[in-house]
Amino acid sequence: MTSAKRKNRHLGILSLDTQFPRILGDVGNPVSYPFETSVKVVCGADATKIVKDGLPEESLLHAFELAALELQANGANAIVSTCGFLITAQSRIASKVKIPVMLSALSMLPTVQAVAATRIGILTASGGALGSAALVAARISPEDVVIQGMESAPLFANAFLARRDQQVVEFDRTAMERAVVEQAIHLVRAAPDVGAILLECGNLPPYAEAIKSATGRPVYHLLDAALWMMAASGSTA
Repeated sequence: MTSAKRKNRHLGILSLDTQFPRILGDVGNPVSYPFETSVKVVCGADATKIVKDGLPEESLLHAFELAALELQANGANAIVSTCGFLITAQSRIASKVKIPVMLSALSMLPTVQAVAATRIGILTASGGALGSAALVAARISPEDVVIQGMESAPLFANAFLARRDQQVVEFDRTAMERAVVEQAIHLVRAAPDVGAILLECGNLPPYAEAIKSATGRPVYHLLDAALWMMAASGSTA
């Protein structure tokens, strides 16, 4: 992307430092959006350092802050991130810039709950890591949600939860979709009262339509929030 284009108003994407492929629909793939984007990779932000129930280490937090400021300086009019576990850093990073910031789809929960008027299912990269710190940061009451993690699916874990140097450089999209849908079905079978599914992980939106078809529930994710923030700023064209 040229310097001139970066000065145009666009969506800024804070990205973890990864080597797995970001396919169409992934939050970190610029082609997933109908408007211009700018991706800022935060070096050293390995998935193993971010996917946990708590703040990243201070040096990484500072790096995310600087990256957000750079995106703003280059004309971004909203910012998202590729990892929903950055919810614990939402307030801190958002306070550093003067543009809208939504680092995690978990921030959408109150709106989704208001629409569905039921408990909400959360499909997350790691159910074990999505604990009280993340829920408190997202202002989520545990009794309002049912959480299903993807960490028990080897294909998913090897692609997205491994250390950067151990991540796969390609994967079978069809097989990945089957693995994701299997966990979504498990979620709704365990909790039939769930009225909607929220995708915490930025790698899950490519499979949203398949999840919707298999579960019969509406599915929400961070791409939806990005569209909303950009539309609110008049920047979808």
